[in-house]
Amino acid sequence: MVSPVLRNCLVVARPLLLSFSLGFAASLVAQSPALIGREVAVARHLEDGQETMISIPELLAHGRQLFDANWTGQEGGGRPLTKGNGNPLADPTEPLVFPRNFNRISAPDANSCFGCHNSPSSGGNGDIVANVFVLGQRFDFATFNGNESLPTKANVDELGRPVTLQTIANSRATLGMFGSGYIEMLARQMTTELQAIRDATVPGSTNALTTKGVSFGSLIHRPDGTWDTSQIQGLPAPSVFASGATPPNLLVRPFHQVGNVISLRQFSNNAFNHHHGIQSTERFGLGTDPDGDGHRDELTRADVTAVTLFQATLPVPGRVIPNQPEVEEAVLVGEAKFQAIGCAVCHVPNLPLTQSAWVYTEPNPFNPQGNLRPGEAPAVTVDLTGPEVPAPRLQPINGVVWVPAFTDLKLHDICSGPTDPNVEAIDMNQPAGSPGFFGGNRLFLTRKLWGASRKPNFFHHGQYTTMREAILAHAGEALVSRNAFEALSAHERDCVVEFLKTLQVLPAGTPHLFVDEAGRAKSWPPARFTRLTQLAPTRLRLEWAGSGSLYAPARLLQLQRSGGLSSAWENVGSVEASSAEISTEHPAEFYRLQPQGSW
Repeated sequence: MVSPVLRNCLVVARPLLLSFSLGFAASLVAQSPALIGREVAVARHLEDGQETMISIPELLAHGRQLFDANWTGQEGGGRPLTKGNGNPLADPTEPLVFPRNFNRISAPDANSCFGCHNSPSSGGNGDIVANVFVLGQRFDFATFNGNESLPTKANVDELGRPVTLQTIANSRATLGMFGSGYIEMLARQMTTELQAIRDATVPGSTNALTTKGVSFGSLIHRPDGTWDTSQIQGLPAPSVFASGATPPNLLVRPFHQVGNVISLRQFSNNAFNHHHGIQSTERFGLGTDPDGDGHRDELTRADVTAVTLFQATLPVPGRVIPNQPEVEEAVLVGEAKFQAIGCAVCHVPNLPLTQSAWVYTEPNPFNPQGNLRPGEAPAVTVDLTGPEVPAPRLQPINGVVWVPAFTDLKLHDICSGPTDPNVEAIDMNQPAGSPGFFGGNRLFLTRKLWGASRKPNFFHHGQYTTMREAILAHAGEALVSRNAFEALSAHERDCVVEFLKTLQVLPAGTPHLFVDEAGRAKSWPPARFTRLTQLAPTRLRLEWAGSGSLYAPARLLQLQRSGGLSSAWENVGSVEASSAEISTEHPAEFYRLQPQGSW
């Protein structure tokens, strides 16, 4: 460890830190004699404090190693005496050791994070085979054999009722983590804004809960100081719970498909224990062996920071639009119809990050207990728009980063009723074993559509093989839009699908967010003149398309003119609108539009 005195000394600390950094990187690949014969995926873990001493690229590389690691029993993989939710087994006399060490439903169910999050690359989504049985982990070892009566041991639930494959858990598709750092920062900023509205709502008043143009209903503060949350919309039950004078926390929870998890760090702490039997020290304590596998401190605080930042800095998805006129025209029609039929009301094309909130900081200030919180360790920050993180990245436009994720981060009821086969058997946002828990779930976070067409299956359960099927399954709050989609002509419906097909995870290192089929930068939508009107002998009105499309804000274009195609182009001015009136003194001139920046 480098002493605080040396770390604060600029002349001394820099070479010391550089030497430490290079030594750590070398140790990740060097084979120590002590490791001969050992079979472990991670030969060396970060020690707490080292996360602030190595470079961001090295920290991300270690995070990817942890994410891709195939954990073994020699380093703590498996959890003989605990469930995936962290609780002790219902029956510790039957530990989860071979042949009970893996279970597809109650878990452990995977050797690595990459085992499920692998398409099209590490951190991505998964095929139907990678579905997770959410809440199955509250059972010791699911069997359905009918021979057990102990609740949550094998085949009966908290109320002693026999379970089936359809009722023991919610089968959920594995989603990609690309761009997730921006998503978490959006949720943090939205939560902060909602809480500011709450704190300004004095007794006897009502305030609208609106952030970034997204409405979450309204909050009522009764004259007696108690809170009425009945008019809040789109937030999960834990975020709207209020008791007496204690207000709701109004947390926007952007992870899990029902808005159950606040941060990537919480998601990681949960998943490493649930799926792999790897316990983090911040969740289970230093020097402890809660699962009885003979291994302590299986994942350090610094390790969790590294794997969290690896996910937070994964590249953002972009768009691939082929240079084929008929496809380009179909995509333009699809974009317009996507908005016209109301899809963009919930699948908001892009949301704004302001006040430099694109600088991602660990830990999240809203982390729940059992996850690192501010003040418990030095903060680690990374600029999500900076050169140290993988491309493609988003960049600020006039002090705002617009995040084109196609979501409002709200919960919506998209089912037709309790008999809709898309209803989940269990509501994970209710206390386990409660009537609400077993009452089923119809509320789902608006799916982020960026990267959607690179996913092999669709909807929260992943049982639809085409995006068209997923569209036609929308009901409830989305019924009007689905009906409008069905009312389109066959060609227009095809155009909507063609637009959705352009939303892709791009190859690693792609420098642009809009590319053609060869990966070359593409200006989108096409900026093209539509009309020229001579208002007077020396005055023209030019009109064009391409300033605006799905995304906010309107794109800035540079209007240029030239006396001839071989002459230099002169800037007339930057324009946001779709027309301009200009003066001209020449009998013949050429004009063109040049995009400035992109979404």
